[in-house]
Amino acid sequence: MRSIPTGRQLRLGIELRKLRERAGLTAAAASQLLGVKPNQISNMEAGRAGVSPERVRTLARHYKCNNPALVDALSEMTADRKRGWWEEYRETLPAALLDLAEVEHHATHLRASVTVHIPGLLQTTDHARELFRQVVPEFSPPDIEHRVSFRVKRQVVLFRDEPTPYLAIIHEAALRMRFGGTPVVKGQLRHLLDMSERDHITLKVLPFAAGSFPGSGQSIFYSRGPVPQLDTVHLDQSHGPVFLDAEAQLEMYQVLLDRMESRALTPERSRDVISGLLSDL
Repeated sequence: MRSIPTGRQLRLGIELRKLRERAGLTAAAASQLLGVKPNQISNMEAGRAGVSPERVRTLARHYKCNNPALVDALSEMTADRKRGWWEEYRETLPAALLDLAEVEHHATHLRASVTVHIPGLLQTTDHARELFRQVVPEFSPPDIEHRVSFRVKRQVVLFRDEPTPYLAIIHEAALRMRFGGTPVVKGQLRHLLDMSERDHITLKVLPFAAGSFPGSGQSIFYSRGPVPQLDTVHLDQSHGPVFLDAEAQLEMYQVLLDRMESRALTPERSRDVISGLLSDL
């Protein structure tokens, strides 16, 4: 029995519960079909108990799920039992940050929109360090370095053999912020230009001239799963990341991101804006 399930284990349980509820079955009824005690269904749906791929498929049959792609994806979630690199930070960082790294690691496509900050996956170490120095209450120097190293390791999804496709919509305001002084700003802008040249990365600037736009008051990060039902929205809050996965929420944030992207500059013009800002420093 797990004492603290990971975000991925919790998500698997949530999706199994959704399937059961759509089938109109109680946990007690599901346990009878499976031949287990009722609390075992509850523990599986809460992420406290492990589930085998075979059991997922059995439950799906009982729940009359006619979505083979979803069943395959859920079965794959149970088969992935390796401890990710983020586990080494379990004693030093909040669990929500580890869940974020896990979501990014398994995403098939990443999409972000930010207004004030550079997306974490595109930050330089100097830029990230400066941001962590401004946190209230203050982090100790070791805590700052833990978080910087964690943020850099998250970026491996953009550098592995099969990198995750990534679309970043960055408002001009974020590009003009002077976090850390001129040398840090120059390094960050150069890094954005370098990253924007990679085939799997699309960087689009939302200029001041675009005026008002939906979702302007928040940073939105969208991780696409192997099937739409397993997509995840991550909102960056001052107290830590918040994860959303309800169907209506996913749909709303997809619409917001679509509208932002439609108002952003092309990748070519976006690079021109960043280059212009860099030359002005």
